[in-house]
Amino acid sequence: MYRVPRGTSDILPKEQAYWRYIEQEVANICQLYGYERLDAPAFEDTQLFSRSVGEGTDIVEKQMYTFQDRGGNQITLRPEGTAPICRAYLEHGLHSLPQPVKLYYITSIFRYERPQSGRYRQHYQFGYEAIGDDDPALDAEVIDTAWQFFLALGLHLLSLQLNSIGCKKCRPGYLTVLKDYYANYTRDLCSDCKTRLKRNPLRLLDCKKPLCQQIANSAPRSIDYLCQQCDTHFNKLKRYLELLELPFIVNHCLVRGLDYYTRTVFEIQPEAEGAQSTLGGGGRYDDLIEELGGKPTPAIGFASGIERIILNLKRQNIPVPALPRPRVFIANVGDEAKDETVKLASTLRKNGIGVIEAIGSKSLKAQLRQANTLGVHHTVIIGDEEIKAGTVILRDMTTAQQKTILINQLQGLLK
Repeated sequence: MYRVPRGTSDILPKEQAYWRYIEQEVANICQLYGYERLDAPAFEDTQLFSRSVGEGTDIVEKQMYTFQDRGGNQITLRPEGTAPICRAYLEHGLHSLPQPVKLYYITSIFRYERPQSGRYRQHYQFGYEAIGDDDPALDAEVIDTAWQFFLALGLHLLSLQLNSIGCKKCRPGYLTVLKDYYANYTRDLCSDCKTRLKRNPLRLLDCKKPLCQQIANSAPRSIDYLCQQCDTHFNKLKRYLELLELPFIVNHCLVRGLDYYTRTVFEIQPEAEGAQSTLGGGGRYDDLIEELGGKPTPAIGFASGIERIILNLKRQNIPVPALPRPRVFIANVGDEAKDETVKLASTLRKNGIGVIEAIGSKSLKAQLRQANTLGVHHTVIIGDEEIKAGTVILRDMTTAQQKTILINQLQGLLK
């Protein structure tokens, strides 16, 4: 028997209300803040991700789905959402538009990693990017957009974690200090962190192993080694967040998992769960457009996993609106009644009334039981006598009361 591949899931009809609810709130918040939707392909040239995400990251080294197509091209299924947006920004000349250009997406993400709660090998992500300006007020607006989005969903007890990891001018000095600090703990580090110490020392602060976390908590802080420009940028951002009345915690261990980040990084976490259940996060990537072949172009973005959002909606017992469903069931008894059912169902649907018609040869009792299970408001019953009289029986499924009406009155009553 075939089963869904490990690390993927079927989104069943009973779950669809959560997805439609989130998608609608995404569209609402993006419209409020001026973001327009962009949909990129599911796969891209492998170099786009290895160059942007970083050769030494877990994503590039361990998690990407990469293959050679029949034309001999090296292709990778999208492991994150920002690089394709930046590629589209360059390819389609969006730099000629008024800056910043604001774009959002809802898309599937593919990463070969250990499946766990709220994390899958194919998962879905909502994200947005503001490209073309380095004003810290834009950082504050991007963070505010994410915060207001989660509040609009009904989520509460959230924590905003904030940090600045500097730029290519001041970060090298900080990394030297960081490596000197970690040199005293090489025996205590996990195997991954021993590799990170050589190839990607900033990621040492992001390790989730308990002993590595203890070491990271006492590590030198990046905000103490910022250049004047980065320090000014970070202080202005904090002031803007205070003006927006957004409570934040400066977390010196927050670095995010992609190499392209500069300056501002942030995450929004459920207070009770912490970093292991981060709802979403993002930050600046002021060098990425240039690394992909464009002119120097500052940018900042945010992304959130939709499965993780749904998990938190359920944990907080937040109800979501039910999806629209047909409110009418048509039951029939006899061959002529079946013909009349087919015609009547078509007529009602053409006039905007959702209908489920009885299929097969069930008894009237079984048909009414089906209608009750479907949760319709009314059942229309048609038999030989009703056809002769030009009538139908209209049954209220809540009260079980029913009455006979002329068939030409039915549409008006149902509307």
